[in-house]
Amino acid sequence: MTAERPRVAITVGDPAGVGPEILAKALAMGALDCCRPVLVGAPWTLAMGAEIAGVEVPPDAQWYEVDVPRPHDFTIGRISATCGRLAVSSVEQAARLALAGDVAAMVTCPINKAAVHAAGYADDIGHQEILARLSGATWTATLLMTPGLKVVHLSTHKSLIEAARFVTRANIVEKLTMASETLARWGFTRPRIAIAALNPHAGEAGLIGREEIDEIAPAVAELKAAGLDVSGPIPADSVFTRAIAGEFDLVLALYHDQGHIAIKVHNFAESITATLGIPFIRTSVDHGTAFDIAGTGIADATSLVAAVRAAVAMARGELH
Repeated sequence: MTAERPRVAITVGDPAGVGPEILAKALAMGALDCCRPVLVGAPWTLAMGAEIAGVEVPPDAQWYEVDVPRPHDFTIGRISATCGRLAVSSVEQAARLALAGDVAAMVTCPINKAAVHAAGYADDIGHQEILARLSGATWTATLLMTPGLKVVHLSTHKSLIEAARFVTRANIVEKLTMASETLARWGFTRPRIAIAALNPHAGEAGLIGREEIDEIAPAVAELKAAGLDVSGPIPADSVFTRAIAGEFDLVLALYHDQGHIAIKVHNFAESITATLGIPFIRTSVDHGTAFDIAGTGIADATSLVAAVRAAVAMARGELH
């Protein structure tokens, strides 16, 4: 690895989705020249993506091949157990390269949860669960980033009622402590953190919910005592606007859609995902397999390019 252009493993994602197309586009336009990409997956998927995109990819691309042949019944835009197995196997191999230090980071194209389940991975809902399993991480968190806004999630793949039950003092303290430590390794030290409220109007002093009083406020006090720059709870209908205006560097969202909606409304095209709490760098596009447009040639590679550039910045300790 060189400091100038670190090696980055990039998974192709579910071949029935837009992953192969956006990767082919990014490579063809030279947008990934900030790193030395190591492509992880089956080469036939990228060849297909290049054909869909109408581009030519560099012939000397470095591969770590996952030996899964193209299924005889393969159909773009359709859930396939074979595609799910290929997608998960690629993520596993990229993670092993990262754990071994063979690459400085890994970047993932989208996988399809239904295809993953069809392939027999009952406990692996998404990338985060796969990476936690492989690395032995007890606590992980999703960090969404787009220009002008960063959001870390207390929970993601939980039903709304379970997510509300997860809002406890201990969980908030654990999650933000872990997030702060990970961000510091990436060069982002002592961010100004705002914690979103769970209930409308931050509970109106307990009139419409007591989580802000019983769980969130005590967590804020504990985190401040530990030296973190934390504010909250702040009503969710204003905290993201205040962060975008520059008052905060990071917002803790308390459930999946609370954070994802804010990011995607602000700037979906350039938004990306990073995983906190695992012992290596992983970023990803912030969109799914988009089966509805897969194969049409109109998929946008902007998020993938942003994810690769963010991974390189993290590897250099230059995230800000």
